[in-house]
Amino acid sequence: MLTIDQIRKALENRDHSAARFQPNPNHAAVAMILAEGERELEVCFIRRAEREGDPWSGQVAFPGGRASTEDTDASAVAERETWEEIGLTLENHHRVGPLPTRAIERADLQTPMTLSPFVYHVEPGLQTQAFARLTNEVASVFWVPISHLFDEAAVTELNYPVAETWGTFPGIQFGEHVIWGLTLRVLDSFAEITRRTLPALKNSTW
Repeated sequence: MLTIDQIRKALENRDHSAARFQPNPNHAAVAMILAEGERELEVCFIRRAEREGDPWSGQVAFPGGRASTEDTDASAVAERETWEEIGLTLENHHRVGPLPTRAIERADLQTPMTLSPFVYHVEPGLQTQAFARLTNEVASVFWVPISHLFDEAAVTELNYPVAETWGTFPGIQFGEHVIWGLTLRVLDSFAEITRRTLPALKNSTW
């Protein structure tokens, strides 16, 4: 079972070259928020609201979003968006460290984007304070025990329209939610740094 001390040590021992921050909508950041649950660490996810024009409409994601001209760096984007979306205030002492920056290139994006993910650890009990504050963007907030992400029994597949056809993608089932796509890619980076393998991607060529 992963502990916050193990995660902190793994991130501290990894060299990370952050992407050059651009305070515009082509740079985005997300927060992978951890909190102590009854038995183990839990991870915060949101389900995005279904809305036209959002490339990730209805999908499971981490709190976060695109940069604005007022953001000073990528972590400021993740922290501002987390407050706006789910009402949690992330401070400097909550930030454990960055995960690898990812380039996002999709046919439905006018220009490529850069994603900067960060890991945070908040005080026990803050889970109950998170809620869908920005309801036009967030449909729900939920927390997943970290061991569930590495549970073979949680592996699933999801069919999703791509261009003019359908694609099949690996995912992690949690109740009615499926964690897949870009969020699963960020989790894969987290797993690699903590020297683990996500069962959902173990035999996947995606």
